[in-house]
Amino acid sequence: MHWMPAVTVSASLFAATCTPPCAAAVDGSGFRVLAFSKTAGFRHDSIDTGHAALASLGARYGFEVVRSEDASAFTSTNLATFEVVVFLNTTGDVLDAAQQSALESWVRGGGGWLGVHAAADTEYDWPFYGTLLGNGAWFLSHPAIQPAGVLREIATHPATVVFEGRQVIEDEWYNFRANPRPVVDVLLRIDESSYSPGGGAMGADHPIAWSHAVDSGRAFYTGIGHRSEVYARDDVRAHLAGAIHWCAGQPFDLLFRDRFDP
Repeated sequence: MHWMPAVTVSASLFAATCTPPCAAAVDGSGFRVLAFSKTAGFRHDSIDTGHAALASLGARYGFEVVRSEDASAFTSTNLATFEVVVFLNTTGDVLDAAQQSALESWVRGGGGWLGVHAAADTEYDWPFYGTLLGNGAWFLSHPAIQPAGVLREIATHPATVVFEGRQVIEDEWYNFRANPRPVVDVLLRIDESSYSPGGGAMGADHPIAWSHAVDSGRAFYTGIGHRSEVYARDDVRAHLAGAIHWCAGQPFDLLFRDRFDP
């Protein structure tokens, strides 16, 4: 597995717990995030809300968020100015071959990619994108929007420290074409007994958020993020903040819960 367990508990705990090796940093601030939300298929009403949440988190934690739906941003020169690229509810084929090549080289060379919800409904014909998602875990289907229990598997990851045990979240719960577990660190999974039709396409094991190394880079996916309302939840906002910091290779303070201001 890719996860490296924590060795100490301190204000900069996660400087020692991310894989591959973290970039040197003291407080996790000062990095740049490209938030990309181009759609070539279904367009989520929550995209604007998601962007607002990312901007708020950037202001809170000191990283810069650049919003774009322009695929021409995907050049080696431009990507080199960012530490993290977020695919925020993208759908369909959003990059051409040259742009795909630039993103792949950037990730393999040390960049961090974060896919949110419909990022799994994107670039089905690009094999490397299946690698980013983990084991080809593209979107397959979903039941009606409804509450479900979300269970934490790794307590010390910066994206899951606020998910204490089991959280109930109302959202659209994706089934995936493949289970990513063999090649990723599963962070959150859905309690299949908590919603209908649980135990369906994914069986009893239903990962919903995970992370993994891609050569020298990092990839993180979370299935949470269909409904605008979920971006107002403290736990979801903290989940995204921790994911962004992990993707950037930056420490994320364990005590952020005491100062998190949604």
